[in-house]
Amino acid sequence: MNGLTRRALLAKGSLVVAFASSGPTQAQESEESTSLPGDLDKYPFLDSWIRVDAADRITVFTGKVELGQGLRTALIQIAADELCVSPASIELITADTGRTPDEGVTAGSHSMQNSGMAILNAAANLRVLLTETAAWRLVTSVDQIELQDGSAYGPNGQHVGYGDLVAGFSLHVMAKPDVPRRSKGRRLIGESVPRVDIPAKVSGHAAYVQDIRAPGLLHARVVRGPSFGTQLKQADIDAVTHMPGIEQVVRNGRFIAILAAKEWDAVKASRRLQAAGWERRAAPLPSTDLCDTIRRSPARDIPIFDYPGPPAPADARIVKARYSRPCLMHGSIGPSCAVALWENGNMIVWTHSQGVSPLRKALAELLRLPLEKVRCIHVEGSGCYGHNGADDVAADAALAARAVPGRPVRLQWMREQEHGWEPLGSAMVVELQGALGRNGRIVGWRHDVWSNPHNGRPISAGGLLAGAELDPPFAPQRPRPIPMPEGGGDRNGNPIYAMPNARGVYHFVEQAPVRVSALRSLGAHMNVFAIESFMDEMAQAAGVDPVDFRLIHLQDSRGRAVVETAANRFGWKRRVNGRSGRGCGFGFARYKNLGAYCAIAMEIAVDPDTGGVEVRRAVAAVDSGEAVSPDGIRNQIEGAIVQSLSWTLLESVRFDTGGRTSFDWSAYPILRFPTAPTSIDVHLIDRPGEPFLGVGEAGQGPAAAALANAIADAIGHRLRDMPLTPERIRAALRS
Repeated sequence: MNGLTRRALLAKGSLVVAFASSGPTQAQESEESTSLPGDLDKYPFLDSWIRVDAADRITVFTGKVELGQGLRTALIQIAADELCVSPASIELITADTGRTPDEGVTAGSHSMQNSGMAILNAAANLRVLLTETAAWRLVTSVDQIELQDGSAYGPNGQHVGYGDLVAGFSLHVMAKPDVPRRSKGRRLIGESVPRVDIPAKVSGHAAYVQDIRAPGLLHARVVRGPSFGTQLKQADIDAVTHMPGIEQVVRNGRFIAILAAKEWDAVKASRRLQAAGWERRAAPLPSTDLCDTIRRSPARDIPIFDYPGPPAPADARIVKARYSRPCLMHGSIGPSCAVALWENGNMIVWTHSQGVSPLRKALAELLRLPLEKVRCIHVEGSGCYGHNGADDVAADAALAARAVPGRPVRLQWMREQEHGWEPLGSAMVVELQGALGRNGRIVGWRHDVWSNPHNGRPISAGGLLAGAELDPPFAPQRPRPIPMPEGGGDRNGNPIYAMPNARGVYHFVEQAPVRVSALRSLGAHMNVFAIESFMDEMAQAAGVDPVDFRLIHLQDSRGRAVVETAANRFGWKRRVNGRSGRGCGFGFARYKNLGAYCAIAMEIAVDPDTGGVEVRRAVAAVDSGEAVSPDGIRNQIEGAIVQSLSWTLLESVRFDTGGRTSFDWSAYPILRFPTAPTSIDVHLIDRPGEPFLGVGEAGQGPAAAALANAIADAIGHRLRDMPLTPERIRAALRS
């Protein structure tokens, strides 16, 4: 990073493995680990997660990454709380294939559930070992030992440091399940401690992979056509190699990267090559709307759920609706970037990929290297939840760095490349049909969802852009549906409500007309938008208040508590009357029906002349089990609401038959500060002792639905196709 010396960079990238015991074979060493919580089940040895050195310094390891969601702070809190030390005493190492457990991809709101629970249990195990060893050393009983600030104290004031204690036993031992948690002393879990990642970000100091600088660093640019499915025409490579400042042009098949000591020189040279023009390699895109294309495409039908029950009576009232969303971008504020170093036959890549271990495997195949010769180290990137260009740019940097042994190469995409090449969130269509009995209850439900894949993250070289450009090219990855209960396009397609005679089907459309992959919350954003909009439509048909209608069909006690809390804190019974340009809406879901619960009530105002929407206030309630960092949870829900409003009101990737046409922020607008909600209040339902539940993707679906329901309440017309733009609102008002 800024001021990072080459020596420090090389030390940070040392290929010496910190502990071999954390490899995939650990779980094979014992069959007793199956009951361990989270990812401790896969890596059951304590030294995979925590180490203490002779100077009492504590290091905690996680295979999950910080993405701006506050994970570093929460994991430090967990370890510090159990070990009776201050958060400043904990060094946390995140996602480094040479040092940390392989916890796959940081996605699906699994970090607290999997890594947080693992670290909690590992720290509790270590606390017990420290206490027992201290009792033996100080010749007293275990209940007379007090742990505090890195030392164990006996009843007469004698004490011994953690480092001395750990020297007397091995941390390469199996964790024990169900170790009791600490029951006395000051607690850190449940406190809102300052975020450790924020100071550098708000002060302009080095915070991101984009900030990395080191002596001898070369800047690089990759040269491609404007968007996925295109390629450059033949260009004059020789002329570019002689441009001022150009150190090298790397070419392999259709892959071209330009290296220079100064970044602007690399940019100028890449633009000269791009001036040669481009042509489309793939088939032209459909001239019709992509949602309609997906709806009509051949699909593999996958059951989502099938709840038995008697058929709806002949006099049941039938309600039908169709909902859609377009392709969405990640819209990362900072274009993707990576730094790579090729030295002594080893490749080190500093990357903001959310899955360093899968990326490592893909890079090893791409570079035709043994896996142990490749190391991926996570460094935060400036913005992304999902599969943007981070993995692809890491491959670009690695290919460029291999041409200049011993020199670190920083390769960053341009803005138009990020918009043009990043994988998109798939367009989706949901069709719902419900039947209402004479008592106003649901007596039948049918959910059909059409979507392209949501899991294009690279697990092989064929999943990387560069993999298709090399000579010979690697075979592309074949996308596969993600099984429920996680799900992809069918995520949250199974309502949490109790209803008989209900069936859902995911129409998995494997062949995508555009490049698609994981976008935050995957199909949950669309499915919850549709289900919760439809619940309002069913409530209206039944003549029942929307919140009451939900509670009638909701048996989950924690879900009911969240719905009631949001409604009461909002003042739902005293809300403004709709159809006056002002309206209120409600949305609720449990993420994946196994993560956090979230309910959101929203008040909006619609300008009848412009069709513009002002979100005046949003009130959310969330239950994520035991709350480690209350402020961090509020941050996540607030961010989910803002991001979802942007998706639902504004965002839509534009295409013509030649490809994408959204290459900058004017062609792909996102929510700006002036249009952000005036007020957001988040109320936590803390459940001490309950497992941690992922909260990062709990709010997107409920926020989208609450907005759509509020607009329908305000204008008396239902909009079912995202984005809910001013043009669509004006058209509805004219109808």
